[in-house]
Amino acid sequence: MRAMTSAISIAQLDKTYASGFQALKNINLDIRHGEIFALLGPNGAGKTTLISIICGIVRPSSGTVSVDGHDIIADYRAARALIGLVPQELTTDAFETPPATMRFSRGLFGLPPNPGYIEKVLKQLSLWDKRDAKIRMLSGGMKRRLMIAKALAHEPRILFLDEPTAGVDVELRKDMWQLVRELRASGVTIILTTHYIEEAEEMADRVGVINRGEIILVEEKAELMRKMGKKQLRLELREPITVVPSTLAGYKLSLGNSGKELIYNYDTKSEHTGITTLLDELRHAGIKFKDLQTTQSSLEDIFVGLVHQNSGVAR
Repeated sequence: MRAMTSAISIAQLDKTYASGFQALKNINLDIRHGEIFALLGPNGAGKTTLISIICGIVRPSSGTVSVDGHDIIADYRAARALIGLVPQELTTDAFETPPATMRFSRGLFGLPPNPGYIEKVLKQLSLWDKRDAKIRMLSGGMKRRLMIAKALAHEPRILFLDEPTAGVDVELRKDMWQLVRELRASGVTIILTTHYIEEAEEMADRVGVINRGEIILVEEKAELMRKMGKKQLRLELREPITVVPSTLAGYKLSLGNSGKELIYNYDTKSEHTGITTLLDELRHAGIKFKDLQTTQSSLEDIFVGLVHQNSGVAR
């Protein structure tokens, strides 16, 4: 049965608030068991509203959401028990200890304490040596990790991380990425919202881009990079030139660095990049170069381009 159902299935989901603001428009999305899915979007795009609906915090205006086959409204308890949520805000009882916080969360879902499981999770999150400390004494990074422990307390199969590394230093961010990979390896499905492109590029199996309440693209990360990644060849010339010879017009070359560089953009998915013939024709034109380098567009370039197209706004 598990192979037949998605971890999360969303159909024709809309959300309009009482103010008349439409936060989500016709969202259709399936998230697979065991994947890391990154939901990318600028601030205000609808990421948090979408997560809040799936987690049963906000009611949709229309449409359906099911979690492992359980409808989030009709079968709320079963659906919610499968989900762990790490919100953006740090919300814990300042005078509790980490194990007590986890025990309390387990109790909310009707589960017995299970000290062995609590110890395992706190060790995994490098918090076990702080087991007797009051939460208010923990550093910001430790509190962030404790929020993950709290979300994992009831042994969910699906974990939402809403902007998990916002305001977190680079070292801790890398530790958290490693933790997310370990969770996925243990069979947990992970949905990550972020506006840190590097986070999605580093970890996601698939990427969804949301802007102005609409999903504008869902794609395998590698395929997205392949399809939309442009490569650039930069040739450092021995002697500067003022114009590109007319014989090379077909390559749409541009000049850079005061005529000391020739820049050629080509498509990575094309069967023939044209580089070999370009180099031949440069030789025939008497243009000599001393160095060349290629660069490939990052996921950030792709994301900015997609949001720019979707917004119809000049950047």
